[in-house]
Amino acid sequence: MDASELQAIGDTLMRLVTPSMTPKDLVKAVRKEHPDAKKDIARAAFHAIIANADQDPGKSRNLQAFALAERTQQSE
Repeated sequence: MDASELQAIGDTLMRLVTPSMTPKDLVKAVRKEHPDAKKDIARAAFHAIIANADQDPGKSRNLQAFALAERTQQSE
């Protein structure tokens, strides 16, 4: 996956994430717009956290929780 695709998924994550959204719901919502994204969703979340941390700390915290949960789940 190239940088522009990663950025596009990250932008989608930032747009869709809410405090009450479960990781499963967020993945499902992102996959509607990016059907080929799988493991790249967690990578894009980390990318979006770094890129947007000072602009939207609340969403960045929500994405951090999501990304960590996804990475933990994938490594098990």
